[in-house]
Parts: sequence; structure tokens; C-alpha cells
Amino acid sequence: MAQQGITLVYGGAAMGLMEEVARGVKSGGGHTVGVVPNRLVQREVQSSLLDEVVLCGTLAERKQLMLERSDLLLALPGGIGTLDEVFHVMGSATIGEHHKRVVLYNIDGFWDECMGMLSKMNREGFIRGRLSDYVVTAASVGEILAPEAPQAQLIIDN
Repeated sequence: MAQQGITLVYGGAAMGLMEEVARGVKSGGGHTVGVVPNRLVQREVQSSLLDEVVLCGTLAERKQLMLERSDLLLALPGGIGTLDEVFHVMGSATIGEHHKRVVLYNIDGFWDECMGMLSKMNREGFIRGRLSDYVVTAASVGEILAPEAPQAQLIIDN
């Protein structure tokens, strides 16, 4: 990301996989932005790797701020919070709030079942238009950083 000039926009917590992603970005000379809920600041789990801190009150506000500051959401394998962020971006795109896509980093087929469900919803008319307008998968970093992918700022979530 640092070599490509991509800014990392993420939740800004000093834990887990995202802290390691931020460490990698910083070690490569890249820029990091943490959108940090006040509750995390109070619990003293804010990352020390942040070049810029954007404080917010709630997770809903955090999702909206990260969406506004980014061109693309990249979701690593994750849990409920990751799904919430993925579907927030997709849902707001379906009503025309933006034209940003979600890329699911499909490590070891992690997102296969989710994509299967979304494909079924699309086939049965619950998702109108092309599913690929909202979400795609990538099996490698090369696919994520393909020339057609937006290159300015990137949300990464696990």
C-alpha cells in the first residue's frame, strides 16, 4: 500500500490483524488514518501508529466517516463488525449514496459462502443490477491492487 501511495483508513485500534497491517504500511513509509470511537480511546486501545486520528462517538458514525474518507472497502476475513461494515457500504451503494465497491479478500475461500448467498439473492431478484457493482472477491494482493481499482484511499477491515 505504501509503495502504491495508498492511505490506510481503518478503525485505529492497537490490536489484532489491523494493527499488523498498519505496522506494515508505516514501515513502508505509508500514511495511516484511524477512525476511533471515543469508547476505544477511553479503554486506551488506540494505535500508536496513526498519522491522523478522527474521533467519533458511535460505530455508526465510524462506518460513515470511514466510507466518506475512502474509495474502496477491502474486507479481510473477520467477524460481525466486518460484516456490518461490508453490508453498510453495499447497502448505501444500492440506494445511490455512492459508487464504491467492496472487495472481499478471499483468503482460503473464507468469503465463498457469503458470496454464494449474495449470488442467490441476486439471481432471485433481491439484489437488483449486477452484484459486481457492489462486491467482488480477490484471491491475491495483485488482484486487489489491479490498475482498475481506485488508488487513493482504502479502508481495510478484518
